[in-house]
Amino acid sequence: MRRGAAAGLLAGSLVVLTVVASVAVSPSADPEAGPTAASPAASATPSATPTPSLEDQAAALPEPEPTPPADDAVVAASAQPQTALATAALLPVKGRAPKTGYDRDLYGQAWKDVDRNGCDTRNDILRRDLTDQVLKDGTNGCVVAAGTLNDPYSGTPIAFVRGQDTSSAVQIDHVVALSDSWQKGAQQWDTAKREAFGNDPLNLLAADGPLNQQKGDGDTATWLPPNKAFRCAYVARQVGVKYTYGLWVTQAEQDAMVGVLSTCPAEPLPAGSAVPPLTVEEAPAVVVVPPPVVEQPAAPVAPAVVAPPAPAPAPAPAPVTGPFANCTEAWAAGAAPVYVGDPGYATKLDRDLDGIGCERRP
Repeated sequence: MRRGAAAGLLAGSLVVLTVVASVAVSPSADPEAGPTAASPAASATPSATPTPSLEDQAAALPEPEPTPPADDAVVAASAQPQTALATAALLPVKGRAPKTGYDRDLYGQAWKDVDRNGCDTRNDILRRDLTDQVLKDGTNGCVVAAGTLNDPYSGTPIAFVRGQDTSSAVQIDHVVALSDSWQKGAQQWDTAKREAFGNDPLNLLAADGPLNQQKGDGDTATWLPPNKAFRCAYVARQVGVKYTYGLWVTQAEQDAMVGVLSTCPAEPLPAGSAVPPLTVEEAPAVVVVPPPVVEQPAAPVAPAVVAPPAPAPAPAPAPVTGPFANCTEAWAAGAAPVYVGDPGYATKLDRDLDGIGCERRP
């Protein structure tokens, strides 16, 4: 009885194990079997990775390398006149003023058509800096719909497509940031000058959006483009803008400018920049030293030559006083006319007896 019960129990257990094993292995064991219902975890589709914002892209960029140090005085003294390097040394150096009161609106309407060419400043710069441009229909050749930017900041090409989610890939950078100008002189400007500054093509470059975000309101001392081949031109443009508008620099900023430009001392100021006048160095005064005066010995004094006395003139012949036979003799003797009492007077010579003879030459 016990042996039979045990045998029955063993047989039942084998049946159960066979059924369980069959259920467990049958889906994978049959290669022709159709698909089975997937579990919710297996059927979930991975969500698309969101595109990082410009701020996030900027934050992920490596920090700019520091500017190599340079001796400002030594470098500036050897700089050629009117180069960016020489001009950097002319910029006034002061401390940064407070940012208090800064507002973008103080620089007028953003991208205003200041030159009145029928197109806003942003599109003017895009047309200047982009290649392979496609212009939007119906805008009189103003609005850039697409193009390629050979980005100076990164050194790589960027495809530009106008659109709400794509335009920011290319931004228009104020080379000297508006906030930086506010802290270095622009607070004293009137609105017209600030508006001109904010839209001046001299101070504007189309650039990579994330790099422009990373730069913010940095100056040469705090930010430089990662494309080292463009740094000289970039710093020269900052120098040109600041010199043209009379903005000052901090000491650290001037040191950084000189440090970059000392690697390219012949870098010119950009087109459109004011240029310092050439200064003519005054030549040292020429002192003419007269030759020493050599005293000559006095010449011997020659003895005075005494001229012999002039011979006495011969005595004049004694005048003929008469008597005269006639007036002819009297005139020949130089005695005529003769008067009464003269030795040569005679009445025969005085026909009218008036006391004067030989009055007329015969």
